[in-house]
Amino acid sequence: MVQIKPVTQDNLDEVLSLKINDDQTGYVSTTAESLAQAYVYQETAFPFAVYSDQEIVGFIMMGYYEAKQYYTLWKLLIDRKHQHKGYGRQALELGIAFLKERFHAQEIYTGVIPGNVNAKKLYESVGFRKTGVFENNMEELRLIC
Repeated sequence: MVQIKPVTQDNLDEVLSLKINDDQTGYVSTTAESLAQAYVYQETAFPFAVYSDQEIVGFIMMGYYEAKQYYTLWKLLIDRKHQHKGYGRQALELGIAFLKERFHAQEIYTGVIPGNVNAKKLYESVGFRKTGVFENNMEELRLIC
């Protein structure tokens, strides 16, 4: 059973130890970079460890982008040992549910770096669609809740 739980002192080291495959490094921030952003944007960033039973298998961070006034899937990372097991999709669905339940989000946005085919397929599989906007070297996708 997959769950998302806040990143705390108790699970921080495990979250920081998550690794991706070498060919994904241009697409995904490290958890350390993501947590640094979460610290700076602590009022609008919501970082979670992704658990399968009692084991941490990934990291997801949802957020609120004040400049554009919308909610976002900010980060998603599944550890290289746990990829292709459905954890990413389940974590994504839980992150979306968090934003809908806690903030009544009507839309959720994310960005995909060109070439990150797996992420784009995953996001589209849960309902994200291209908006036609391309900025900061990312294609914008939107989910209407």
